[in-house]
Amino acid sequence: MNFNSNSIEGKPTTAKSCVELLVEYRKMEVEKEIKPEGIKLKFLGVEPKDVYNITPPFLVSIEGVEIEVIAGRVEAEKDFAKSEAYFFKQQDENTWIKIDDTPFFPLEDPFVTTVNGEIIFGGVRVVHLDTTIAEKDPIIFNTTFYKCKNGKNLNDLEEFAVGPEGMKDIRIIDLNNGKIGVFTRPRLGEFGLGQIGYMELNDSSQITPEKLMEAKIIEGIFLDKEWGGANQLHLLEGGKIGVIGHIACRDDDDNRHYYATSFIFNPKTRKVERPIKLIAVRNNFPKGKTKRPDLEDVIFVGGIKKESDKWYLYAGLSDAESGKIEIDYPF
Repeated sequence: MNFNSNSIEGKPTTAKSCVELLVEYRKMEVEKEIKPEGIKLKFLGVEPKDVYNITPPFLVSIEGVEIEVIAGRVEAEKDFAKSEAYFFKQQDENTWIKIDDTPFFPLEDPFVTTVNGEIIFGGVRVVHLDTTIAEKDPIIFNTTFYKCKNGKNLNDLEEFAVGPEGMKDIRIIDLNNGKIGVFTRPRLGEFGLGQIGYMELNDSSQITPEKLMEAKIIEGIFLDKEWGGANQLHLLEGGKIGVIGHIACRDDDDNRHYYATSFIFNPKTRKVERPIKLIAVRNNFPKGKTKRPDLEDVIFVGGIKKESDKWYLYAGLSDAESGKIEIDYPF
């Protein structure tokens, strides 16, 4: 399988290509004499639709009882841009079931965080299909944010902000200076197939499409013909930010390749202090369904969670299934 050339003509860069990062990851597997093996998660209550691109489990309140739930993207196998995000509770070790009497949202790729003690939930909302746009990118979308107005009650989620048109992978985090950090992902034009931007805001009320376009690009993460984004953020010692994300590229046959990544970002210097590395790839999981043939080698990152002193990555697989895998602490 041949990958497209990824050099940046005339631009010095510290970025590594998908191929270089994959070689490093394979070398790590050989040195450890072990290939990480993930498991698939089963989701009930929405059959025969697929559940993929999930969040890690997070704590909410339902009828006064706190439980852990997963939010997942739900879509029929043959549908395109017709997803909804549902909430699931755990039935057994690897099985989750849809929770009745909780809201669902017209979103792709849900995410969750906590800012100023409030649950922030969001995802990508398809505004409409536009057949006048190039065939490979026929939808108009934005990232939509919701917050719980009453603690952790899912039924109180209300929309409070949207991102710029056409921008996915917007993530926010509480900082220890009283502000919030915002990672963006502008694309097209000078931003190519997708870069990562960063800015700080006083609070979440400042999230507007116009404001987020002011974020400055973090240099040296992706090459021109590759792209990626932040999927989950962790505040580390000294105010640094641990980023769980993804890097992606296309090969010469136009197949897509998505890999789970991590890096450490210093918001004071605006520099990446621990370079991007791979933490999981699709063939760490059992083979299975794929939405389309070109998505077979796709792992869509939800985020990581510590469980019984072990770290697990939760992810979507090939736009058709979901799984989790034990990983080393990535920061």
